[in-house]
Amino acid sequence: MCQVDEDYHDGLDRAEVPSVFKKCVKCKEASAAVVIRAGDTFCRGCFKEYFIHKFRAMLGKNRIIFPGDKVLLAVSGGSSSCSMLRQVQEGLSQNAHKKLKFLPGIVYIDEGGAVGQSVDERVRTVAELQAVFRAAGFPFYVVPLEQVLDLPSSVVVMAQSSEQPASAYKEAVDQFLKSNSGSCLNPKDQDPTSVPVVPEAHTQFLQQLIVSAKTLTARHDLLNTLRQHLLVHTARTEGYKKVMLGDNCTRLAIKLLTSISLGRGAQLAQDTGFSDSRYGDIILVRPMRDYSAKEIAYYNHLFNVASVFIPSLDTKTTEKASIQRLTESFVTKLQVDFPSTVSTIYRTSEKLQTACKSSSTADRSDRCLLCVCTLDTSVENASSFQATLTSEQLSQTKYPARTKSDQLHPAPVLESSVPSGSCCSSGGGEDSGEAERGEGCCSVKEPEKTNLKTLLCYSCHLTIKDMSSVEHLPQYILLEAQRRKRRSKMREKISEFLLDDDEGGN
Repeated sequence: MCQVDEDYHDGLDRAEVPSVFKKCVKCKEASAAVVIRAGDTFCRGCFKEYFIHKFRAMLGKNRIIFPGDKVLLAVSGGSSSCSMLRQVQEGLSQNAHKKLKFLPGIVYIDEGGAVGQSVDERVRTVAELQAVFRAAGFPFYVVPLEQVLDLPSSVVVMAQSSEQPASAYKEAVDQFLKSNSGSCLNPKDQDPTSVPVVPEAHTQFLQQLIVSAKTLTARHDLLNTLRQHLLVHTARTEGYKKVMLGDNCTRLAIKLLTSISLGRGAQLAQDTGFSDSRYGDIILVRPMRDYSAKEIAYYNHLFNVASVFIPSLDTKTTEKASIQRLTESFVTKLQVDFPSTVSTIYRTSEKLQTACKSSSTADRSDRCLLCVCTLDTSVENASSFQATLTSEQLSQTKYPARTKSDQLHPAPVLESSVPSGSCCSSGGGEDSGEAERGEGCCSVKEPEKTNLKTLLCYSCHLTIKDMSSVEHLPQYILLEAQRRKRRSKMREKISEFLLDDDEGGN
């Protein structure tokens, strides 16, 4: 029982507040220079060792990057990607404890045309980044986003996989040491202030493409898709097998919640995992996924890692401007009061696996036209996806208002609004063959947006749905859509002559 005169203040322990005046938890000697979490205080030297070890451990644990591989570093100028560049630079230095054994290159996608930057601003930004790239000593490529308009259709087609099994890693190390090919690639000889010439018409077409998306959420997704297509194409043309992305733990936690909100639950394993092999021959890796944004900011500040601020689509927007912006605001504010928020979401993402076909077993035609992930729309009729589609169709159906006179004297139903004999599918002439193939018919065709629905996953379908017209999409996407439609029709015609997989194996 509680007593009135009982004193409770003597038994309470005062919470110990982390302070930089404490000793380092690792060396126990030097004074702490940074406080990462409660109880984790590091001096300057120990924090650098801790930061470098985490990067090396991430690469060594997964064994995706083999010795001698050409790896393309996607540097956007932000703090996370620039910190990744510094880690690779440290790992290839002569005094590195465990020297990295791959050949790096750098790529920067100039998105100034999509966000409305002027030519002078884009030149200034590229000049600052080129100074950072030249200091690293690696070959670099400055690619304007307008080049996505000239990409081939093979970008959105999964190529033959070049991924090696983890058991061949030791053999690759021995072969690399025997060849003694530890030298880096020579930097490209470029003018420090040179910027690839971009036609004004391409910039205007790109801006029309971005603006055609009605919401900022759809614009953000569309821009990410185009950027990834251009990264994969650059890696293929320049001979790189892997592409390093600078996504950190905080960014991936925000991306996970955003993807679930946008209906990308089936693609979470590819969007947030360490490796992403959806393109087959090019593997996307995320070596910075164990670092929080706080750790990266401390490291860049203590060791003078240069970064360049580049405005994006959501710069100076409110927190409710898009789903991505709202999720970012929610996670960062929650992280202030609950420091384990980001790590909890991130650890959950490591346990997620997709129930769709794997990247190696899925057919090329069973992939999304935009994100190149396995389609998640081939589900049973009683699924929640089919229920969503049914609800959407019913909500969009418009019924005309009927009066009592209309009910008593219903209007006659016309068989066709097209004059008799004018449609090429109605006659038996030579045009009827074209009508059966879907070519040259004068009847009203379905909108292009409906034709793309079967080629897209649920999330990408929502993005295209927010666009005013799909005619603004680049030609390589529209050409690939037409090719898949033709192959689908051809497969339907000869379906009775095809053998199933089970029958073919017997």
